[in-house]
Amino acid sequence: KSATMPTSSTHLSVPDSINSTQGTNSSLQLFSKFIHPDTELYKEFYNMWIALMVVNAIIFLVGVVLNSLALYVFCFRTKTKTTSVIYTINLIVTDLLVGFSLPVRLIMFYSAGDCLHCSLVHIFGYFVNMYCSILFLTCICVDRYLAIVQVEASRKWRNPTCAKGICVFIWIFATVVTFSILSMAIQFAQCCLSKILALMVCEYFFPLIIIIFFTTRIMCALSKPSLMHQSRERRMRAVQLLITVLIIFMICFTPFHVRQVAISINPDMPHNVSLIVYHVTVTLSSLNSCMDPIVYCFVTNNFQSTMKNIFRKTEPEQTSGDILGMNKNTKGS
Repeated sequence: KSATMPTSSTHLSVPDSINSTQGTNSSLQLFSKFIHPDTELYKEFYNMWIALMVVNAIIFLVGVVLNSLALYVFCFRTKTKTTSVIYTINLIVTDLLVGFSLPVRLIMFYSAGDCLHCSLVHIFGYFVNMYCSILFLTCICVDRYLAIVQVEASRKWRNPTCAKGICVFIWIFATVVTFSILSMAIQFAQCCLSKILALMVCEYFFPLIIIIFFTTRIMCALSKPSLMHQSRERRMRAVQLLITVLIIFMICFTPFHVRQVAISINPDMPHNVSLIVYHVTVTLSSLNSCMDPIVYCFVTNNFQSTMKNIFRKTEPEQTSGDILGMNKNTKGS
């Protein structure tokens, strides 16, 4: 008997060990309403799991190819590293990390499906990259507003040094906030709902409000005669970029966060409904890695032509960094 005691303790499952040491069984049960592992969908809705895995595989292939090419263009074929280009490069990196997390998700399902800690690490990394994508898209919209409406006042802010500092802050902010809130939500059941809501407010709803506000301000400013000296093409490209960002938010990020809010309001939602909606909305959030390359087309003037030149094997061509530029270049255009 004494020989079997250590064996039973070593085979204690991760959730049991956490519950026995920290007493967080109730919080884990509540937390599991927000996040469902693949094993649940595989056992209860096998056909849907297969369909979603196929969709994720397509997203992985398309997203990695498009973002890899875009990263090459912005890093090696774009000579002028303006603020827009710097934010875009960081957005590309987050999209690549989201893409590479998809096969990791499948590998974990087969090799570490019962490992709670492994699942939490994967979920943490995925959420950090998703929220970084949201914040970098927000930076691109704010940068667009400064370039159009606050040209003179924003000269000291729209510089590469400041943009790099903001990017570093975003990576640290998203990592620290996501880790602290998720860990608090797991450890304290009574704070779980409020912590999840705080995470969504900090890293989704607040950026969404900023994007809607600045998009409205920019569209109003573009209708003023004082800005009509800018070429029609430049103004149209700016509007197209902002509308594209809003569409990405509505399609990719909004369904997931609406689902999380619904769980917060009604934790007793039927398990099957919660399970299906969770995995579908997570897949939609991954789709942004395929849709963000549309944004890249509006960041620089010659992004599309540079992409064509790559396949034509022509000489490297310098692309202009900012689709709107400063007012000093506007009259020349």
